[in-house]
Amino acid sequence: MRSGMELGLVGLGKMGGNMAERLRRGGHTVIGYDRDPGLSDAGSLAELVERLPAPRVVWVMVPAGSPTQATIEQLAELLSPGDLVVDGGNSHYVDDQRHAVELKAKGIGFVDCGVSGGVWGLENGYALMVGGSADDVAKAQPVFDTLKPEGEFGFVHSGEVGAGHFVKMVHNGIEYGMMQSFAEGYELIKASGIVTDVPATFKSWQEGTVIRSWLLDLLNRALADDPDLEHIRGYASDSGEGRWTIQAAVDHAVPLPAITASLFARFASRQDDSPAMKVVAALRNQFGGHAVVKE
Repeated sequence: MRSGMELGLVGLGKMGGNMAERLRRGGHTVIGYDRDPGLSDAGSLAELVERLPAPRVVWVMVPAGSPTQATIEQLAELLSPGDLVVDGGNSHYVDDQRHAVELKAKGIGFVDCGVSGGVWGLENGYALMVGGSADDVAKAQPVFDTLKPEGEFGFVHSGEVGAGHFVKMVHNGIEYGMMQSFAEGYELIKASGIVTDVPATFKSWQEGTVIRSWLLDLLNRALADDPDLEHIRGYASDSGEGRWTIQAAVDHAVPLPAITASLFARFASRQDDSPAMKVVAALRNQFGGHAVVKE
């Protein structure tokens, strides 16, 4: 494993802070900047850039959208030709392509990096999906080598700019579908009335079955803490990647029924009462005289 690079890391939240720590443990020098001065090594983006030797590598780990856009615009004014920006957030791949053009006009390279690993990445490593030119990716390769898990897997140079975040987007869409399948299976088993130990059933699947996975392991952790999930409300948010995955499927005319349904299930989880099902109930009452439940 190569090490010893100096780099800047913008955004030291749950993911960024742990990534900085893993890089330092791997022998790199990390100068971090965050809006929270208690987390920062540098007082400003300008100071961060000044403290890095050229050619610089600056990794951006802030929320997608306007925060990433603003950060890249500032770096475009502060960095020099030959420097490199890596966007490790969850940006839309279309935004990556625009950022690369904006930075290229100033001679600055750009790499997009989809990162998976969550709160476990510090110890286990992060799966990295990278887009950019071969030359730009090579500039940051020692960083990728340290962040990835040990062994053969966990890193891919997926293609040109945008490819990294595109495959991370699809990865998250697949995750939506897998989570929804576990969720529906859990509800059906629990509703059956004939299964007396639901947590033990899921725990038994951790070995020898075709659905064993890290997600199953995490579900079993949750069930060990709260066997009936009594302390969790059935409300699920969604991040941009699920919606972007489905939009990309529309753009490319690729059928995505399972992933699409899993996103819509999350929308349903946020409704205290379903306007659509009010219509269904009203129609059943109108054509068949079926009873309705009054508010």
